[in-house]
Amino acid sequence: MNGVTADEGMNYRCMQLSDHAPVKRLWQECEGISLRDADSLAGIEKYLERNPGLSFVAEQEARIVGSIMAGHDGKRGYIQHLAVAAQARNRGVARRLVALCVDALEAQGIVKSHVHVLADNATGRAFWPSLGWVRRSEIVMYSFVNGDNENA
Repeated sequence: MNGVTADEGMNYRCMQLSDHAPVKRLWQECEGISLRDADSLAGIEKYLERNPGLSFVAEQEARIVGSIMAGHDGKRGYIQHLAVAAQARNRGVARRLVALCVDALEAQGIVKSHVHVLADNATGRAFWPSLGWVRRSEIVMYSFVNGDNENA
């Protein structure tokens, strides 16, 4: 899925490293997304190289108005940074971006995926179940930072 697809004036394509600046601006404009040092140009370059063809952007009139990133560990997919600009919402952009990721993951043999949603992200907590994603209550997440950078 490296080509461009179009839906009602919206173009969808794989994210490229050259998209970093406009995508990062989009993430900063959208509530519910927490950025870390790993979202730097170097961090995104590593992520895209490790997970080719799994992250996507939505463009309208040559402007990025949506993004989603995905990767996998060989068994499970992980969705990150789903964002849609306010003026492009309620048009199916987020649903299409999720479908592109899920399809791309399935093409690599990954049939189960996870997404982390911040507890205070009410929009995200409502969106994912609307797509059939199930909230897991039996899992507790722990994190470890190897070093002193809490923003890693």
